[in-house]
Amino acid sequence: MAPPGKSNVKLAWLTVLQLFLCLAVAGEACIASGLVSKKGANSATHGSGRTQGMILIPAGEFVMGGVGPEARGDELPRHKVYVDSFWMDETEVTNRQFQEFVEATGYVTTAQKVPELGSLKRELPAGVSLPSPETLQPGSLVFAKPAKDAVLKHYSQWWKWVPGADWRHPEGLQDSIEGKDDHPVVHISYEDALAYARWAGKRLPTEAEWEYAARGGLSEQPFVWGSNEITATHANVWQGHFPFENTREDGFETTAPVKSFPANGYGLFDMAGNVWELCTDKYQPSTYLQQVVKSGSNSSCINPLGPASSYDRRYPFDAVLHSVRGGSFLCHNSYCSSYRPSARMSLPEDTSMNHTGFRCVRNVEP
Repeated sequence: MAPPGKSNVKLAWLTVLQLFLCLAVAGEACIASGLVSKKGANSATHGSGRTQGMILIPAGEFVMGGVGPEARGDELPRHKVYVDSFWMDETEVTNRQFQEFVEATGYVTTAQKVPELGSLKRELPAGVSLPSPETLQPGSLVFAKPAKDAVLKHYSQWWKWVPGADWRHPEGLQDSIEGKDDHPVVHISYEDALAYARWAGKRLPTEAEWEYAARGGLSEQPFVWGSNEITATHANVWQGHFPFENTREDGFETTAPVKSFPANGYGLFDMAGNVWELCTDKYQPSTYLQQVVKSGSNSSCINPLGPASSYDRRYPFDAVLHSVRGGSFLCHNSYCSSYRPSARMSLPEDTSMNHTGFRCVRNVEP
């Protein structure tokens, strides 16, 4: 390649100077002007054919982990990560898309199956009586507003096992998804998401891929839109007094149709709020520390896949837990603020809930 002319050299140095001043003095203002953001939604590379409905995420390095005072222990330490390019679904998988999968395969989700006594016996603490076979019914976990005197640390007070709750009936048998084709599918277990991904010729994202894509080209910002505090126009989350009153300033009590809120810098929708999204990584609170010890504090972790085993003290009797990302319509800054791109939670692989869904990714073919 021929060396640049003098004018190009001068331009290059000016650009470097602008970037330096941007990062050191006025980060957000320059990000907004497009100097730091790698690719905006308007210039996103959209797929076609087998990648229809997907966005090409460019390869790159970023700092993974919590930013600001709301960062939790399992989001630390912050560390450098490199990920290869990949395709990611523009939106969460919708009811319409999951319906196509079910009609093509006859698939029955975890929530639609009768729980197995053998599985329950392995998971329940010693001394706890098993339910009688006649009381076992298909169902799933559904959020229900608790009594006003509920203690916030006891989240079991607002989750109920609802017989008949599944992806077709998000709140129970009295509910349906009629007219909600474009809402994200919920009550999806890890096993269900994996089955759909395989059928679609895709896979679930790693945590590193998910966070890199969620940041949309922004560098070390607390939110997918930058540093401004969340408002009802940013994402589908809880407004009001959690978990007692939702004022629905964003217009939604539970899920919202995909694309109801602005896309991030890569053109991806709902990377904050709406529903939690399953990742392929097994969950451990010390994952990042393990990665830094393995790769070294000054080196990048390259395409990390997560730990070989899982653990979360909140689920002491579950053998396999996977990470979920992005937060949901239940997130509120007074409780968990998990609509941040670095926020992590865990979910047993055979569990489904009415605020959990997924999106898929696909490798870039050579």
